Amino acid sequence: MLIELRIRGLGAIDEATLELGPGFTAVTGETGAGKTMLLTGLGLLLGGRSDAALVRGGHERAEVEGRFRVPPHGAVAAIVEDSGGQLDGDELVVARTIAVDGRSRAYVGGRSVPAALLATLADELVTVHGQSDQRGLLRPSVQRGVLDRYGGADAALTTYREAFGELAAVRAELAEVTSHRRERMLEADALRNGVADIDAVEPVIGEVEALAAEGDRLAHAEALRDAASAARRALHNDDDSAAKAADVLGLLSTARRDLEAVAGHDPGLDAMAARLAEASYQLADVAADLASYLDQLEADPVRLAVVQDRVAKLASLTKRYGADIAGVLAWAAEARARLSALGDDDGLIVALGERRDAVLRRLTESAAALSALRAAAAARLESAVGAELAGLAMPHAAVLVALTRRDDPHGLVVDGAGVAFGPSGIDEVEIQLVAHDGAPARPLHRGASGGELSRVMLALEIVLAGADPVPTFVFDEVDAGVGGRAAVEVGRRLAGLAGSAQVLVVTHLPQVAAFADRHVVVEKPDRGVVTSSAVSVVDGGDRLRELSRMLGGQDDSELARGHAEELLAVAAAAKGGTPAEKPSGR
Repeated sequence: MLIELRIRGLGAIDEATLELGPGFTAVTGETGAGKTMLLTGLGLLLGGRSDAALVRGGHERAEVEGRFRVPPHGAVAAIVEDSGGQLDGDELVVARTIAVDGRSRAYVGGRSVPAALLATLADELVTVHGQSDQRGLLRPSVQRGVLDRYGGADAALTTYREAFGELAAVRAELAEVTSHRRERMLEADALRNGVADIDAVEPVIGEVEALAAEGDRLAHAEALRDAASAARRALHNDDDSAAKAADVLGLLSTARRDLEAVAGHDPGLDAMAARLAEASYQLADVAADLASYLDQLEADPVRLAVVQDRVAKLASLTKRYGADIAGVLAWAAEARARLSALGDDDGLIVALGERRDAVLRRLTESAAALSALRAAAAARLESAVGAELAGLAMPHAAVLVALTRRDDPHGLVVDGAGVAFGPSGIDEVEIQLVAHDGAPARPLHRGASGGELSRVMLALEIVLAGADPVPTFVFDEVDAGVGGRAAVEVGRRLAGLAGSAQVLVVTHLPQVAAFADRHVVVEKPDRGVVTSSAVSVVDGGDRLRELSRMLGGQDDSELARGHAEELLAVAAAAKGGTPAEKPSGR
């Protein structure tokens, strides 16, 4: 709900503040008093085009600021949060400035934003109906959505969209499989060959290192044998007594005997004798290990060839499929999974085709059900709006809801019969107006004058109020071309709409203004300047004087004053209240 509108330096307005509340607010004033500029300011706040010519002389910029009361966790709050702005409790501050050089800035919740965001917020906050600013219901996409909500088709639309999305996915998968069938076959062949190569070798993690060590040993078997034999002979020689006496173990044995001969006379020497004994034991073990090594070491050219061949095969695998054996095995696992996904293309194509046909049948059925709901809702809407128009001095006008089949298949899912399925069904929806008997049905914005269009939109909004609630409605010239009883009916209907939404109406008719819950007067400015003091909320005697002025042009006319009291009484009775008391001094 819009709770305050502040304007500075805009057109005829030097500075003005319009405080608003719930229910029906009427804005009145003499021609040229600045009422239209209030709506211009509101339009800028809702994302309207900026114009440097709107900046009042003597000002560097025009400024418009609005405060809205919004649900803290609703759609508006989400848009504000996404833009980086913040709510002040349950209030949102939106602002727009226009500099004298034409540059425009927009602010939402204290954050500078693109002006286009204001239009996005406007769709959630305000619906404006006037000769120069028609929003919302004039757009076919909005008309279709409103008709669906009016006809209770939301569930059917959800079912349709689920089938539509599924069919689009199946068709995309089928097209991918079919168009890339050759590539998929080549990919599958390459994967199978790779897996076969790996399976033939059966690599084992750590095998490359073990084979490398074995191959190195086999390739140097003779050198290893010579070295081990020489080392063993140096440690222990079994051949002749002379060599044996000179080997390491023999020399250690001699040294041990020499030390043992004097054992017990010097602890230091006894300790060295023990160390010498320990060394002889360890060297004896080494000599035995060398003997065992020599017994096992063989120059095996056949085994060497086998090892080298195995290493070459493993190297070939790591060159083609992975940096190491672990990578090769991981590639094989991924290849098997991909082969399983590729599967049998022929069988997959058949299965996808069957699934596509089944989903298409379901989509066709849901589209037909959705269209039937729309047709029934269209008939009810035409009848209800027609009844409203009759009471708004348009008895010969009629609203038609034209339902046509989509005929542009570009970018849409199309079945074999040429039916174009779109995200919202197979129907195009357009609300049209027959202005009078014999007139052709034309789109709303082309079939009526500004005042007639505002009344048509009022009738639509009244009928749709329960199905498509909007927080705030603004009407300009809704009473153009009407008077008398028809004007009373306009006021009555505006008051009814105000039962479920905030309604702001700029009007010239006292019959309409009398039904308002709040009456705002914009006084004709002195020297063409509207200031805050020129915008005021009137009630009691002040309201009677304004209604009298609207009735007869003279606010002190007794006849006009009596008529104004009668209008207020009629309005109060129509709204279920009590007639207004006569102000003192009457």
